[in-house]
Amino acid sequence: MVIAALVGFLTGVLSGFGVGGGTLLMIYLVSFAGMGQKAAQGINLIYFLPCSAAALVSHIKNGLVDKKVALPAIAAGSVSTLAAALLATAIETTLLKKIFGVFLMVVGASELIRK
Repeated sequence: MVIAALVGFLTGVLSGFGVGGGTLLMIYLVSFAGMGQKAAQGINLIYFLPCSAAALVSHIKNGLVDKKVALPAIAAGSVSTLAAALLATAIETTLLKKIFGVFLMVVGASELIRK
């Protein structure tokens, strides 16, 4: 329980910075906590709600949110998220793990290559 709370705290801090704490939480849940990929995705989504709300308040307060850009992005993201969630529940877990692994490698490689 203490380790899970510590991981939640650290990934929350990273989420506040916009670094991708949820992705690291997924890795912890699947690789170290022994959770299934689909269950970890569900927990990650629940985890994201309070983390994003807390970060959003701070970013709005500091004038870092352009509402003209944010509103269309939110609308498009909501629709595509629903479609992706329906697709993810239909995909076999082993294939889902492979897709997530490739995603992590692409993101990692792009971070190494970018200036």
